[in-house]
Amino acid sequence: MRVLGFGTYDTAVHPRVGVILTGLRERGATVRELHFPLGLSTAERVDMLKKPWRLGALAARLIARWARLGAGRIDYTGRNRPDVVVVGYLGHFDVMLARLLFPRSVIVLDHLIFAAGTAADRGVCDRVRSRVLGALDSAALGAADVVVVDTAEHAEQAGEDFRERTVVVPVGAPAAWYDAARAAADTGAADTGADAPSGPPSMIFYGLFTPLQGTVTLARALREVHERGHALSVTLVGTGQDHEEVRTILAGVPGITWHDWVAHDELPALVASHDVGLGIFGDTPKGLRVVPNKVYQSLAAGCAVVTSDTAPQRRALGDDALFVTPGDAGALADALSELLADPQRVTRLRAAARDRAQDFTARAVVGPLWDALQHGPSRLVNG
Repeated sequence: MRVLGFGTYDTAVHPRVGVILTGLRERGATVRELHFPLGLSTAERVDMLKKPWRLGALAARLIARWARLGAGRIDYTGRNRPDVVVVGYLGHFDVMLARLLFPRSVIVLDHLIFAAGTAADRGVCDRVRSRVLGALDSAALGAADVVVVDTAEHAEQAGEDFRERTVVVPVGAPAAWYDAARAAADTGAADTGADAPSGPPSMIFYGLFTPLQGTVTLARALREVHERGHALSVTLVGTGQDHEEVRTILAGVPGITWHDWVAHDELPALVASHDVGLGIFGDTPKGLRVVPNKVYQSLAAGCAVVTSDTAPQRRALGDDALFVTPGDAGALADALSELLADPQRVTRLRAAARDRAQDFTARAVVGPLWDALQHGPSRLVNG
């Protein structure tokens, strides 16, 4: 099977499509890539919805990248034509170009987010924008032969018209995160043995500080844990919508280390050097439908995971994480206080996390997509 990764995705920022392509390669596909990153984060794209006058700059950048993608197509014609074209995350527009350039290939859209849902989650979606973005979601789904989503809840959101062509593939984690866990164990950068960690278990959160991630809830919980008399060792990485409020809540709390930014290739080692990975804690509608990158990555890095008690996260993690009620700072403070008072429990959760992480390697998560491509779309089956 010849597979082409295509579009304006950037695996350094959004590793999801890289996991998919790696998994297909490890299952025997010949994988090549034709992609030119757009250079805009999800936050920047969402911000453009608040400032429509900036959409012209987005269009100009997209057209420039599409010109390069169109020119590069010459290398993927004739005998080199891909059987499958995988359009990377945030590919709402790219999938339409892929359909035009590769009409005889099976087009797979990695539809990790719905544009309308993401805008609503971040509070920038009025009725008009909602209709426009909903139409964009529908057009993108309609251009694909196979739609890849990350949870059953997102599959439901795709709707009845697209259900037969939708495949659930967990986000998973890149190999670098598993490598970081092994390196941390080898160097003693983290306590991975049977003994409980010395000092308070170290915790790390990283992300964009959006309502979905519930960083305000996390900040309130950390302050409460401090006020209960527990020593903290917490690293917070990132900036974003709620960052300033989080800083205000945690002002004067000792044991907090702040990083506005960490290079993507340095992040796995940083996370693996901690005992506990903090997931998401928001109670937004989108927050109840996802299992975020950081949960899979924290598992792969060998961290105990604390995250919100939602249906998709329960399905993914079983009993191998500590769950708290979404949006409930008091419940989160209780959970973190329990961990700080019982370091042996942290050790047990870390061992469980390392075992559970094996379910989310690239090869493992891509299984449903591999099966669909082998036995599903008629264009691929018929060669």
